[in-house]
Amino acid sequence: MELVGEVVDVAGVVAIVIGAVVASLLAGRELLGRRGGGRDTYVNYRQRLGRSILLGLELLVAADIIRTVAITPTFESVGVLALIVLVRTFLSWSLELEITGRWPWQKEPEAVGPAAP
Repeated sequence: MELVGEVVDVAGVVAIVIGAVVASLLAGRELLGRRGGGRDTYVNYRQRLGRSILLGLELLVAADIIRTVAITPTFESVGVLALIVLVRTFLSWSLELEITGRWPWQKEPEAVGPAAP
């Protein structure tokens, strides 16, 4: 189980690193294609980067849960896990708010269709 936890940990870090590299490359391509970029490039870059960080955080939380529950289920380790999950959950919600402009439990705004005659 320790090995599984480590593999999931590595997957979380890899997701963040690859996501950051891909987001940076795409932003660079957008900047070069528009000759100076613009606000859309910045917004797209932040959204891509935020998504990769969110994915990485979810994997890191999963790795912590695997290691804590499967390997050392003591009250102290569960308490530390609870604090880690609390902090990472707050970070995930904050990133979700930054990316989408709404909290995870809020509905997506409905698209406004053409006005009826």
